[in-house]
Amino acid sequence: MKQLFLALAFVALNLSSCTTSEKETASKQPNIIYIMADDHTTQGIGVYGSRLAALNPTPTIDRIAKEGILFENAFCTNSICTPSRATIMTGQYGQVNGVKDLGGILPVDRQYLAHEMKKLGYTTAIVGKWHLKDAPDAFDYYNVLPGQGDYHNPTLYTNEEIGDKREIRFEKGLVRTVNATTYEGHSSDVITDKSLEWLDSKRDKSKPFFLMHHFKAPHDFFEHAKRYNEYLADVEIPEPASLWDNTGNGSVATRGYNDSMMDTIGSSVGHRNIIRNMGMHMNIDPTIPDPEYKKLAYQEYLKRYLRCVKGVDDNVKRLFDYLEKNNLMDNTVIMYTGDQGFMLGEHDYIDKRWMYEESMRMPFLVRYPKMIKAGTKATAIINNTDFAPTIIDLAGGKTPEYMQGESFKDVLTTGEEPEGWRQETYYRYWMHMAHKHSNPAHFGIRTKEFKLIFFYARDYKKRNNKAQKWANHPSSLSFVKTPVAWELYDLKNDPKEMNNIYGDPHYAAVVKELKTKLKAMRSEFKEDDTVYPEIQESIDLYWDK
Repeated sequence: MKQLFLALAFVALNLSSCTTSEKETASKQPNIIYIMADDHTTQGIGVYGSRLAALNPTPTIDRIAKEGILFENAFCTNSICTPSRATIMTGQYGQVNGVKDLGGILPVDRQYLAHEMKKLGYTTAIVGKWHLKDAPDAFDYYNVLPGQGDYHNPTLYTNEEIGDKREIRFEKGLVRTVNATTYEGHSSDVITDKSLEWLDSKRDKSKPFFLMHHFKAPHDFFEHAKRYNEYLADVEIPEPASLWDNTGNGSVATRGYNDSMMDTIGSSVGHRNIIRNMGMHMNIDPTIPDPEYKKLAYQEYLKRYLRCVKGVDDNVKRLFDYLEKNNLMDNTVIMYTGDQGFMLGEHDYIDKRWMYEESMRMPFLVRYPKMIKAGTKATAIINNTDFAPTIIDLAGGKTPEYMQGESFKDVLTTGEEPEGWRQETYYRYWMHMAHKHSNPAHFGIRTKEFKLIFFYARDYKKRNNKAQKWANHPSSLSFVKTPVAWELYDLKNDPKEMNNIYGDPHYAAVVKELKTKLKAMRSEFKEDDTVYPEIQESIDLYWDK
């Protein structure tokens, strides 16, 4: 009997040891929450110190930076929703992952980040805006908006057997029957409700979790919850100087010869753009002339935008409250970003798409006190191809060979660039004069000191290169042929990009060096145009001009 007791005690001890070991292994893998707001730009986040910082729209989001790290040089590789999200999910540039524009689709076999996290033992979920057409079936759980989704009383569809069977059109020729439910309330609140519900009662709590929490806000047309109606109501929102004087920015590619295309290229705040301007969307009386029309449109635009941002910040606090109540806060990596930047009147532009700073720059903040020193600011250049590799690295994995980005985990731990870290980033906006925002297609390179942009004036879809006539400002301007041009900005001396210095002989050596690097990057990232002969024709013809 004594021998039997000793044997049972030995087995129990070993089982206990095994269980403890498993718990210790699990605890080494942090939970990860990746929070992304649609079109939330650095100018709309207090801790980035823009002209809007004093309005204090983001105290909770600011906390992430104050208790963690703020990246000053985080950039997207294409400032438009669908391609940016595809890059984040794949760690790849658009020509490799196949998603170059808003019509791109990311099938389940290429939803790489979710697959890799599941391999590492994580339970995975995505809630909110997905915008990649095919369902996010690589995740264990999803509850997402169909397409852009609605601000108020949104419908979400899920892989759970709940709700109604509904046919939803996701793209031309793509209609699916999904399990959908319409929820009462504002989308920012509803999306947070669903994330909290999953965290509290639907996830596998024996595993670390990876949650992608994606707000629709503050995407246009900036419909905020009613409780924010009075927020900033009596405040005069500061204006950027370039809203009124943008003379030195741009080129014939963005202005037309002798400024002949300024009324159509680049949607505006005021009357400048006759096809799409913010006054139209803000219901400003069109008979009011500029500058009053522009002032009214700007004030209404910014107030609606910042009210949406306030709703995002308040809902991030709800997530924080849950984590703190359940002792999860300090064992959870919290990342906050936007899917790209956004123009808030700078250069008299709205929307994104441009390679200009406000559009190309992404907010990126991370809190994880076990690894990151509070109040760290990093100047290392990162881009959204690096997000997936970094998340995988934090989870204990290695960057898959098929990913083109790199992990910046070392930057998180030290705040410094590791030896050999990249000194430049690549950008490509593929569409040409699309969606009445009418931005010319372009690509370029950005270093910490300079930015070189090439507007090549061609859509990669052949059908859009045939017609070159301009007639009555058609609703689709992708048929319009715009001038080809280069732009160069000295970011140290001209951070607002107010003086295009391309052609200045003092910068000839800089241009030569940047073009050499740009050509090498396009080859390395498989972003060249060998399969698009009309684009390559423009490149060959104008490369040295």
